[in-house]
Amino acid sequence: MLFLVRHAESIENATKYTGFYEDPRPWTGPAAHALSRDVVGLTPRGFLQCLWLRKTLRDLAGPDPAVRTSQYRRARDTAALALPGLPLEVTELLNEQHYGAATYMTKRELYATYPEGAEDRQTRKHLWTPPGDDGESLASGVLRRATAFIDGLHTAPATDVVAFTHHTAILALRAVLERRPVTELVDEARARKTPNAAVLLYEQVDGLFHARGTAEPDC
Repeated sequence: MLFLVRHAESIENATKYTGFYEDPRPWTGPAAHALSRDVVGLTPRGFLQCLWLRKTLRDLAGPDPAVRTSQYRRARDTAALALPGLPLEVTELLNEQHYGAATYMTKRELYATYPEGAEDRQTRKHLWTPPGDDGESLASGVLRRATAFIDGLHTAPATDVVAFTHHTAILALRAVLERRPVTELVDEARARKTPNAAVLLYEQVDGLFHARGTAEPDC
């Protein structure tokens, strides 16, 4: 079994329009990304969601699942609180989409600073490559990493795997696991994102993964 878990609620989730997204942005792109990756932690609600995950994953997964997590603090903290005492394997393959120089920019500031990418960001979000050397699009960079992660599971020892990751990464992972166009999943996410701390269940049968349901927190 593979369990995809979106990290519990973070400070960034809870204060998106009143916290990190200031206009004009007070940080450079690299500094903003470092904040997002290394500093942003969980809210009190996020900690409660981790307690819910602890019970839920104990009921769903085997006794000693392999635990994978992105490099971002909010994912690592969720993993450590949800599955205490288990070793964590940190991998960039589960990282959130890298927004490069656009990290924490409001849409107004983004379009004013980088007008050449506005149309893609507005109408073809999966193809939009954020400005800067490290910016990656969902349809290429994130999808490539998701494919590499799933490919690695086929050669890993047979055991349950719990992977703690992020909203955009989950879109790419689902595209690979469910063999669906990423555009279809982006359209669905416009109506409803995967909730924080939600668990997506997949079973591997004869080399293919099959969706087996979702568990969502009640807190």
